[in-house]
Amino acid sequence: MSGTGLVLGMLLLLAACAAAQGAEAEGELVANARFGEAGEGALPARWALWAPLWEKARAAVRRVPEGLLVEATEEPFAVGGVSQDVKDVKGGQAYAVEAACELRKIASPLRSVMVRLGWTKKGQLIHPAGWLVRGPIVDGVDGVDGKFHDVLVAPAEADGATLSLEVKWPQGGSVLWKRVSMRPTDPPKPRKVKVGTVHFRPKDSTPERNLELYCEKIDAAGKLGLDIVCLPEAITMVGTARSCADVAEPIPGPSTQRLGEAARRNRLWVVAGLMERDGSRLYNTAVLLDRQGKLAGKYRKIHLPREEWNKGVTPGHEYPVFRTDFGIVAIQICYDWFFPEAAEAFALAGAEILFAPTWGTTFADKEGRIEGENVFRTRARDNGLYLVPSVFDGSSMVIDPLGRIVASNRGQEGVFWAEIDLSVREPLEWVGHWRDIGPRDRMPETYRSLAE
Repeated sequence: MSGTGLVLGMLLLLAACAAAQGAEAEGELVANARFGEAGEGALPARWALWAPLWEKARAAVRRVPEGLLVEATEEPFAVGGVSQDVKDVKGGQAYAVEAACELRKIASPLRSVMVRLGWTKKGQLIHPAGWLVRGPIVDGVDGVDGKFHDVLVAPAEADGATLSLEVKWPQGGSVLWKRVSMRPTDPPKPRKVKVGTVHFRPKDSTPERNLELYCEKIDAAGKLGLDIVCLPEAITMVGTARSCADVAEPIPGPSTQRLGEAARRNRLWVVAGLMERDGSRLYNTAVLLDRQGKLAGKYRKIHLPREEWNKGVTPGHEYPVFRTDFGIVAIQICYDWFFPEAAEAFALAGAEILFAPTWGTTFADKEGRIEGENVFRTRARDNGLYLVPSVFDGSSMVIDPLGRIVASNRGQEGVFWAEIDLSVREPLEWVGHWRDIGPRDRMPETYRSLAE
């Protein structure tokens, strides 16, 4: 290439870069979004100090050449950060919010480092808690990198937003904020799932007949076009004269094969409760079968009532979650719902839907006593997940993350279902979206007595 051609090529490249930067700047709603570019001194224009009312609990916030540093003072429970009022927000528009920081000796990034977006109308917050941007995703070793990324849709009435970078209780550590961004983007795609539950109790039956009857329910779920259906607990034992030891079998085994054939021909996922024999041990187990009828996972009941442990049933000891083609699911069994820690363990592991094969009841309240229906609704609300019990007495239900019943058999036999959207994040009136907030505000170091 000649010297003239080289110069022309460089000019064209610079022009292209300038155009790209101009387009980038045009789409960016955050002013002074890269903290390391402006050097030391006062906060960049448009950014304001975010601090608590109680002055003694304020973290130190200062600009350094690498970015914006928030660090602990002598008070380990100090808080602080920066915020910016974002203009030109359009109601109904989706926005991609991203941020990057360096975490230095932060013991709990999830609890201590947050990016919050509050939609506003005429300068007033529409929801007092706003929305926490998902993250931090942590990688790196020495200077540990933390990244945030989310897509949030502005309410129809929004005309602005408040974006804040918050540090809570660094306890001897510090956070170096490097950059943040907010740009218009496409809205997130719905994650719709048709979830079903069965209400059916065989009578004067046999294990073989029970399998046939429950396979018919799987066929009915297939005709409804469901993605997944939950059957009750110990389906080869209920309504028969057999004991748990009589019907116990290996998993995988004959029953999972029979149920798997029904799952495969209907192209849906199946949750079912069985009694498992593994060597010299007996377990109360629930299985997850995929759309091909294969065993995708199993859960062994952990909390055992006297009616089980006195027969020799062994408790499980793990809280597994399973990835499906529509989301992350988990399974608990009957008596587990008496213990709030079980549902919490599943939620903290990422479960979005918790299925509950159950022999017991979900009756509504009687004589002012909290019965199964309300306990299941509370477990869903406590952990911000969908909860789907399939029971023999009371109602088999689909319950949403705010504890509302969205499907119920209400005394009828059969398959009952609801279409849910796992992309929806509905806030509590004052607290915000509990699924994002709850795990950050837990205080596990104070729960030692629960493990004693």
